Order: sequence, then structure tokens, then C-alpha cells
Amino acid sequence: MPRHGSLIRSWGHGILATVVVAAATFVATPAAQAASNVVTDGHARFEVLTPTLIRLEYAGDDQFQDGATFTALTRNLPVPAFTTDVANGVREIHTVGVTVRYRQGSGPFTAANTSVQLAGTNVTGAPAFPSYCAFGTACQAENGLLGGTASTAYDHQGYSGSGFLAGFTSTGSSLTEQVSAIPATGTYQLAVRYANAAGGDGQTTTRTLATTVDGAPGPTLTLPPTGSWDTWSTVSAAISLGAGTHSVRIAQDQGASGNVNLDSVAVTSTGAAFPGADETLLSTGYGAGPKNVLGGWDRSLDNPEAVPTPEHPGILDRDGWYLLDDTRTALLNADRSITDRPAHGAQPYQDGYLFGYGQDYKQGLADLNALSGGADLLPQSAYGVWYSRYFAYTTADYQNTLLPAFRSTFTPIDWLVVDTDWKSPSQWNGWNWNPALFPDPQAFLDWTKLQGLSVSLNIHPSIAGDDQKFAAANAQAGGLLDNGGNTYSWDWTNPAHLKSYLGVQDSFEQQGVREWWLDYCTGCGASRAGDPHVGADNFINQAYADDARARGLRGFSFARAGGAEQGGIHSSYPSGPWSERRNTVQFTGDTPATWDMLAFEARFTPDEGAAGLVNVSHDIGSFHGGHLPDDLYARWVQLGTFQPVDRLHSDHGDRLPWNYNGDAAASAERFLRLRESLVPYTYTLARQANATGVPITQPLYLDYPAQNDAYTHPQEYLYGGNVLVAPITSAGGSVSAWIPPGTWTDYFTGTTYTGPSTTTITAPLTSMPVLVKSGGILPTRTDYTQNQQQPLTQLTLSVSAGANGNFSLYQDSGEGTGPSATTPVTWNDAGRALTVGATAGTYPGAATARAYTLRLSNTVAPTAVSVDGTQLPETAWAYNADSRTVTVNTASLPVGSAHTVTLTGSAAGNPPSGEVLGSGGECLAVRGGTSADNQPIELQACDHSAGQLVTPPAAGAVKMLGKCLDAANGGTAAGTPVQLYTCNTTGSQSWKLRANGTLVNPQSGRCLNVPAGGTAQLADCSTAATQVWRFPPAQISGPGGQCADVADADPASATAVQLYRCNTSDAQRWSAPGDGTLRALGKCLDVNNGLTADNTPVQLWDCNTSGAQTWVTQADGSLLNPQSGRCLDDPNNAGTAGDRLQIHDCNQTAAQQFHLGKDS
Repeated sequence: MPRHGSLIRSWGHGILATVVVAAATFVATPAAQAASNVVTDGHARFEVLTPTLIRLEYAGDDQFQDGATFTALTRNLPVPAFTTDVANGVREIHTVGVTVRYRQGSGPFTAANTSVQLAGTNVTGAPAFPSYCAFGTACQAENGLLGGTASTAYDHQGYSGSGFLAGFTSTGSSLTEQVSAIPATGTYQLAVRYANAAGGDGQTTTRTLATTVDGAPGPTLTLPPTGSWDTWSTVSAAISLGAGTHSVRIAQDQGASGNVNLDSVAVTSTGAAFPGADETLLSTGYGAGPKNVLGGWDRSLDNPEAVPTPEHPGILDRDGWYLLDDTRTALLNADRSITDRPAHGAQPYQDGYLFGYGQDYKQGLADLNALSGGADLLPQSAYGVWYSRYFAYTTADYQNTLLPAFRSTFTPIDWLVVDTDWKSPSQWNGWNWNPALFPDPQAFLDWTKLQGLSVSLNIHPSIAGDDQKFAAANAQAGGLLDNGGNTYSWDWTNPAHLKSYLGVQDSFEQQGVREWWLDYCTGCGASRAGDPHVGADNFINQAYADDARARGLRGFSFARAGGAEQGGIHSSYPSGPWSERRNTVQFTGDTPATWDMLAFEARFTPDEGAAGLVNVSHDIGSFHGGHLPDDLYARWVQLGTFQPVDRLHSDHGDRLPWNYNGDAAASAERFLRLRESLVPYTYTLARQANATGVPITQPLYLDYPAQNDAYTHPQEYLYGGNVLVAPITSAGGSVSAWIPPGTWTDYFTGTTYTGPSTTTITAPLTSMPVLVKSGGILPTRTDYTQNQQQPLTQLTLSVSAGANGNFSLYQDSGEGTGPSATTPVTWNDAGRALTVGATAGTYPGAATARAYTLRLSNTVAPTAVSVDGTQLPETAWAYNADSRTVTVNTASLPVGSAHTVTLTGSAAGNPPSGEVLGSGGECLAVRGGTSADNQPIELQACDHSAGQLVTPPAAGAVKMLGKCLDAANGGTAAGTPVQLYTCNTTGSQSWKLRANGTLVNPQSGRCLNVPAGGTAQLADCSTAATQVWRFPPAQISGPGGQCADVADADPASATAVQLYRCNTSDAQRWSAPGDGTLRALGKCLDVNNGLTADNTPVQLWDCNTSGAQTWVTQADGSLLNPQSGRCLDDPNNAGTAGDRLQIHDCNQTAAQQFHLGKDS
């Protein structure tokens, strides 16, 4: 690359077509680039990686690094268009996104010689490397290279920078700085700014720290008490240095007493005052940027002293730029081991990545994703429901009590996490099954596999000397670390130790354990990363992910993120969190059971998303706290429904729906089922995150950067770009929600909001504010599944009308690597048409046909609905005026071709009449389509003409063309013609529609029959095809003048069926297709769990042809369930709205009077 003139290169945008699961495997590719994107200027090298991402590398010895690092997996990206030139001694690099300037020959990159200007803005940034510690400057101690238990802290006052350095509590705790720009050989002053008060040993006394310079012993620093931990002072000692760069280490070594905090370090001329801190930027050990930070991250949320807790910055800043400092990060080798970067002697070295995304925050995340590797795509089942509890469950408990409770209450479960009690000989750090709890571990794991459950075991990473596996583990490691007290641990960055550590887990994985829950907290195991150039969390989480990938699985770690046990629960390390985004489901730790923590969790997940961390997992319901208040419990479960990972967990607490009563239990059941049904959507969001870096839970400013309110409502977030979640996180059931620009419709109520605006939304305990933007498409599984083992043969597409929209559904086998499929879905608002495109690709177990349910909100009722040009009968669709929602159910359709659902016309509500389908798929019709008395009734090809529109029985009358079906001349004999006649309320015009689809005339006791080629007549009742009719939907009239009603018009399986005031909503549009079932909202009236006991409740459920869904109309007006021998019943014969229906011994009372059709 010449240093003068200009070069222009092309840049291609777009997401790669998905045919193989990209997240399952990745390779750290050497990042040497073709010269086309490299600009070298003296000792400075620039790599233009994207229009908004520039690598800045400075090597005083010209030894540049082309290998992958633990952060930067690849720089092998499409070459963007850029130009470069030199003007007035300043190197300039221009892309469509940024202009980077560097003053030639001015040494390492600093805020004084380097700038970035963001295109289209007046923002000019002055980036600086936190790792660069220059002579004569105050170098923030928390940004240095940390060792042992030294870690960043924030719990005192008066410090400079982003924190201070604490943790000098054990031998080996250290801070190392590469001090550059020493002007000449001579004696200089090493000074520290520190605090010293009552230490962990209870003493207030003068403390000491040892130093080394380039590995050789240096002076001891003597640090007198400062009066309090909030009071800072300085001390210094003389050191001899040559010109250039030197490694200065300050440590609790060589008998030093430690127990002090360090704020900053400086090497200055002898006698110089301690330099003032440059706090222009917010800096950490892994990067620096302006102070308008967006989002952030933390290693965990364990036992906070106060909420909210401090967060470490990510790459996003409202000023639009950030410098990621990768200078100290270890190199990542092809075999997944690490190597420290080569030394540069007395020459300075810097390596970093300058992000210049402006307000296109998604581009910043995309650049991070491209650089550090795709956000981890977990197994599909991981986006379902997890259950964990710190409790000594036995195999018998799981098999005979816990899982049966899940199944009987239709509560889904995909992952079973077994906490620490499974271990022996120690329940804390044993590496053997506890035989008292699990007498036959293999049988237990075989059983979980049959139940479709993935199992994760809790571990604390140490081992006792008397453990059965200690001898082999110690030998394989070549000697483990002795922690004292007969406890040993591993140095994970030692290859032999890592092999030993993973080796003790092999036998469990062979038995069927899918995942390990690495509970690596303060005092939880003491294993470590001996190499300080990578965080212990980062390294072991990468190793877990690699190990799973080697077994053909989706690789991920289930653990805390970005720090180490030795550094404390909130530690951060110079490598930052960047590798965690591609490897880790971040367990956020032991949280308190408070509204404040619930509110902070609602914010924390999108905050971490802004830092690039996608897969966050909270203890839903909190770790602490036994039995929660009903509202707190229900609201926490609601939050979990719209999180990347939904994991119920506690310390011996109550986190399951059946631990609660009333609305709390009903809400938890509803939302856990909703969570499971959301898996197709959440999984697609996860795949998008893997490809683009945009998180599953998106802070509002990602989509609305120009709206100030998007920055001031951090507890709201987008679950995908068109679904707004505003969790209720305080008692009282309300939230002040900001509505972004556009029209948004409440998923649960149908209420429509227009933004930008702020409004208070109130929701009962069984609901929460979830709004879908006009044009938004939300796919969910229609049928209930207890876990994600079944093909997706039924799919609901919830669409908010008012704008065009599209969505691409992603599917694969859910585990390992392999092919995938995508299905495009589009909504044409002007044409009121939903098109499901042909599925591209396939995979083992993929559905070949699928039935679709369209739930279109924010709309008026249509007058007709068609699929692929064929008009549907009225039994296939319904409208709810309260929620302004149309529900359409299609037949099962092949996925290899496109299908379009079209709505036409407009009406105030559901049609009062519709076609009646009979044998051969023909429709009941008035001959000639005229309304004259005595007109015959016959079957014709269906055409939805006026002569084919039939009103279901109302007060016994069945009407066509404004007149009534009539047994001619009041006849009762078989063969009596049935004709059209002026309504007269006589017995010859009284009809009852039965559950088997027959229409009986009570006066004669005979049924409507249309023989082949003939006209309608009375005939002895049978279930012959000539007597089975599919009438338009009708009410089921019941006791007390009430009607059978689907509670809340919720189409989800397991929704209760109740008595309610009769109305024309979709919740009361029941049909009898002739197979003995009674259907509403595309599902069947069902006896709970197929039970036969007295007082068993009934519900809405996926139609399945079982005896639990068969109903027979009795002569006494009751509906009998033959399987149980019991009748549909209103409990206590109350006849009041809200009564939940059940089966009960048939008793011919008013409590059991139910019939299809209106009473009046």
C-alpha cells in the first residue's frame, strides 16, 4: 500500500444465505489481510475492516500481529471502499462512515495525534488506548494488567477514572503496566495514588507492595494509612530505567503486606508532582470511549449491596464511537490454546479497533459480531423453559412428583438443571453421583432423554483430595494447584490442567449429561487462568463451548461471564466480555427477591445486548426468597417469557405455578405456555443475532436513535424489531410506557397506541404490555408441546395491520450442525393479504405440511376470507370486536409452495349466517335462490350465494333468505319434505343442532337428510354422511342465560372454558364438524388430561380425536362425554359469568343444559 495517493476498494453488504448452522462451529482464522485493506505509515498500521471499523496497530519494532486473538477471531472481511492520502503531515483514511487522521511520525496513538470524524455529523473523537501508560501521565490502575485477586472496584469515593484497583489480599495479586516513552536512561520516580484504612485483617497500619522492573526486583512501596478508604494519598520510590518502554509490576509479593487500594500509577521525573488524571474518556482495561455510554455489562448480579449495580461499558456510546483495546489479549491458536503476544523489547506496542458507527448502533454491533465471532446460537430447546432449584431432589422426586406435576398442569419444560446436591463425596465439589439421591444415574438420564429433557449439572471447579477421581485428575494435570484444606483446583490455561478438568466430566457426558452449570463464584472453587492475558471466565467458557462442539453439539457455556472468582463477583479483565458473546449463556447469579431487582433485570438484559452479549439468563423469581408475593411472582414469570433464556430457579423457594393460587397460578401457567409457543420466533431472533450481532432483547435506541425518549426508558425493549415489551416491575399493575413512532397494538387486548407518546398501561395479573407494531409478524407454535421435540406442523402468525411487513422464519434440527430452512412471510396491508412463501431448504425432521392460523389485529371484520383464491367457510374464521382481531384457520398446506390468505370486505362483526356443508363438500341451498314459500332445499356446489347462507338455530329456527326451514305441512313421517316457508314458530320449524353434526326436528324426532341427487326431507336419525352438516359457528347456550366462552378469547391450549354473557365474539363461536367435537378458535372442547373423575374441568385444547374431546347431545338437552360417562356442567348450578365449566355426573338439572344455537 503506498503512503500517498488514493486507493478505492469495494464493500459488499448483506447476510449470507443460511444453509448450514453457522453458530455451531467457528475457526480462529489468521487475520493477515491482502494488502488491499492495509495502510502502513511508519510504525503505524491501519486495517480498514468495514466502513465503520478500522484497526489501529502501532509497533515500534515494526513487528505487527496478523494472528487471531482471543477477541479478534477474524479480520478476513470483504474489503470496503476507502481512500487514503497525506495532507500537511497527517495520514488520512476516508470511508463512507469515518475519516481517521494520524499525525505521521508522532509515535503511538494518543488523543493528541489521532482523531476520528464521523460522516454526516459534527462529531470528532480523540481515541486513546487505556493500555498505553506513557511517561509523565497518571495511568489508571484498574486499566492495567491484573494478576491474582486484584480486580476493579467501585465501592468507595474519591477515585479517578472508572474505578480503582482492590483485591491486594493474597500473594500474587498484582498490577503490571507497560510504561512507554521513557526519555533517556536515568533515575525516575515511580508513584502511586492509593488508599489505606482498616483492612480485612482488622488492622490500620502502614502497608507495603513489592515492585519489579522488567522482571528484576525494584523498590518496595511503603504506604501509610490515609484515614479512610475514601481518602487518597500518594507515595513514590526511585527506579532506574533506560530509554523506551519498560514493564513495571506492583504486587503483593516478596513478603509485602498488601491490603491497600490503588487508584493510579505514574512514572515521572524525580520530584515531579503526581500528574492529574485525564478523565476525558471513560476507560477500562479493554477499551475507551466518550461518557455517553449506552448499555453495559457485569459479570453477575450476585447479592448486590444496592440496585441498580454499576455496569461496565460496551462499545456503544451516544457520541457514536469507541476504541476497543486488544493490546494485551492473548493470541488464539488453531488448537484453541492461547499464546502470549511476542515481546517488543523497549519498543511500544498497541493494537485496537476503532468503531465509528455514529447513530447506526446496529452497525456497531454488526462490526463487533464480524470481528469477534457470531453471537452464540444455542440448541433450539434452550429457548424454551428451564427449571432449576437448590433442593435435594431424588430420582423418585423427579419421576413421581415433579415431572408429573409439569405434565398434568400442561406446564412445558425443556431443560432440567440439577443443583449441587447431586454430588459426592462432597455436595459442594464432588465429582461422583450421590447414591442416596441417584441410586442409578444411568437410568435417571435414560428417563430424562425419553421425556425430551436436556440435563445440566451444577459444578464448583475444585476437587477434594479424597474424591474418587482426584488421583487420576491430579496425575493427568501433572499436579493440581493446592488450595489448602485438602482442596485442589486447576489452572485452565495450562493445557494439561484443562485436559484433566474436562476429563473428570467425560463419564457424565457419556451417560447423557448435556451441559455443565459452572457456578464459579467467589469461594466457589478457586480454579483460575494462570495467564493474565485472558480472563478466567472467558477462557473456560470458550473451552466448554469447544468441548461441546467437538461432541457434535451446539457449543456453549452456562456460567458467569467476563471475570474470575479470584477477582470478586463483579470483576472484569483486560480481555473484556467480547469472547463471551460467542460462547456463553450468562447466569447472572444469586439475586434478591425484590421489585427493584425485577426492574433492574428488565433493564440489564437489553443493556448487555447493547454490549453484544445476547444470551442472558436470570434466576426467574430470584434466587433468594421462599414464597413470593403473588404479584411479584407472576410479573417475574412474565418477564422471563420475553428473555433470551427463561430459567426458573431459587434457593429452596417456590417458583412453579402450582405453588401459587388464583390469578398468580393462572398467569404463570399462561406465560410459561406462551414462552414455549414463542420458540419459533425466539429461535429466529437468536439466528439473526448470530448473523448480525443485534441482540434478542434490543434497547429502544437501536431502532429509534433520533428519539430522546428511546434513551430514557431502559426497562422497555424490543423483542425483535416489531414487538415492544414494557414489563410491569412494581406493585400495582401499571407501567409508564414510551410508545415509539408508528401504530402499536397490544398482543393481549388489541388496544392500539400511536407514537411517539408516553402513556400509562395497566394490566391485570394475567396479562402484560406487549405491543406489536403495525406490519409486525409474530410467529408462534399453535399446538401445545411439552418440549421442543415435535415438528412444527401448526403455526400461528400474529400480524398487526396498518402497514406492510415481512418476517423470515428460521428452522433447523435444533442441535449440532447441519442444513436449515427459511420461510418468508409477508403482509400486504392494502390488499389485506398474508403470504407464506415456499420454504427454502430442509433438514431432518422438518415438517412437509403445515396448518396456519392467522391472527390479524387492529382491523375490522371481513365479509369473506379466502386461501389461495378459494373462499373459506365461516367455520374457518372469526372476529373479536373487543380486540379487533380476525382469526383464520387453514387446512394443512404443503410447505414447498407459497400460500396466500386474503381478507375482503368489511363488517362490524362476525357474519350472522354462512354456508352449511354437507356430503360431498356441497352446500345446503334453496333451489333457485328465491324466497318463495315451499321452495325445496337441496345440495349445490358451494358459491356463497344468498341462497346458500344459513343462520344457525336461534330459538329453534334455522333461516335462509329470511324464511325458515320447515317440515312440510307439519309432517313428522320419514320422507316428509323439508322446505322454505314463512316463519311461524310451529314445531315443524323447530330444530336442534347436535354435537355429531345432525340437525334434529324435535316434533318428529327425525333428522334433516338430503339423499344423493334429491331434496331435503326428514329421515330416521343416523350418522350417515347425508345427515351430517357443518353449520356456521354458533353459541353454545347454557345455564342462566349464559353461553360457553373461551376465557379471555385466548386460543392457547389449556385455556379455561367458562360461562359468560352471550355475545357475538370469536370466544363463543362454536362449530360441530360432525366428528363429535365442539370447536372454537381452531381448537376443541376438551376434558383436562383426558380424566374421567367427577368435577374435572374442561378446557380448549389441540384437536386430537381422543375421547376427551367427544361429545354427544342427549335427549334431555345435556352434552355427554362418553369416555367419562359424565356431562358438561356448571359447578354448583350457579349460572353466573365466570363459572369454569367441568364434567359431572349427569343429573338432568339446569346446570347441564347446553345446546348449539341461541336461545332467542
